[in-house]
Amino acid sequence: MKPAQRPLELSLRLAFYILKNKLRGRKRFPLVTMLEPLEMCNLACVGCGRIREYKPVLNQMMPVDVALNAAQESGAPIVSIAGGEPTIHPKIDEIINSLVEKKYFVYCCTNGLLLERMLKKIPPSKYFCWVIHMDGMEERHDESVARKGVFKKAVQGIEMALSQGYRVCTNTTVFRTSDVEDLWQMFRLVKDLGVEGSMISPGYEFVDAPDQNMFLTRQESHNLFKKLLDPAKTQGMQFYNNPLYLNFLRGERDYQCTAWSNPTYTVMGWRKPCYPLADEHVQDVAELFDAELWEHYGVGRDPRCANCMMHCGFESATIFQAISTPKDWATLIKAGAAHKGGITAA
Repeated sequence: MKPAQRPLELSLRLAFYILKNKLRGRKRFPLVTMLEPLEMCNLACVGCGRIREYKPVLNQMMPVDVALNAAQESGAPIVSIAGGEPTIHPKIDEIINSLVEKKYFVYCCTNGLLLERMLKKIPPSKYFCWVIHMDGMEERHDESVARKGVFKKAVQGIEMALSQGYRVCTNTTVFRTSDVEDLWQMFRLVKDLGVEGSMISPGYEFVDAPDQNMFLTRQESHNLFKKLLDPAKTQGMQFYNNPLYLNFLRGERDYQCTAWSNPTYTVMGWRKPCYPLADEHVQDVAELFDAELWEHYGVGRDPRCANCMMHCGFESATIFQAISTPKDWATLIKAGAAHKGGITAA
């Protein structure tokens, strides 16, 4: 099956939105609202720290109006819904359908276990995309999520969603334990199924994750992604990330983190400073754009940021730097025109 292409309107809307904010003189503004309407999950992935970090509030469910208000307060044209497992939320369909009605571009990250029942409640739309977690082929993926049978369920979910006209992407987190040959096989599989593309990112060393040895150092990430993204080996694969970010993963470019562009709203409020780090939770998203705050975070400023290369902090950095670099901006425009690569949702 020929892979689907993301809507051209998304690239055009995002470009206009960035231009509008730049003309207003804003130095920091969001591109993607990261919305976590719950932290409960039906899996316990070995590389995830969320269900352990938010253990005291796992039973809390964000009200629909609170979720919608967070998206409005942020103002970003893209909303990425994660958690926890979003499809557990009893009113996730109301949240998604309301956001789509307001013409936000919505990405819902899911392990796919409950996808079939969700398809009956959320109609297909160019403004909505399922993002299915896939960390390898069957053995590797089931090992990463600590449960057998999840890979098969995810593939079935992808096939079912595509057959019913949904936009679908996959999201892969790369660890020290990842097998490149296995990932290549998986990327070919999902491309042949017809997904728009595969989002990739190194895992972040969440302090609450049970296995700290699985996380890559920055140099290890460069070495692994040079092999994983070898042009001779990846021909025909469909990556959703933009080409500048892929070059960054290979160590061919260097950027400072711009994680303020992906503010994360949880049942406890906005994570401050960013998606990976929550030194506190605040109720005003404007606090996350304070210049003084970012004097203390980022590569070379906080040791916890030293190995981070997550797309929520660095893919946006490629966008902001490209604005003032004509060659890079042309690269992004070309990728957008081909409907390949853009801002990704975590």
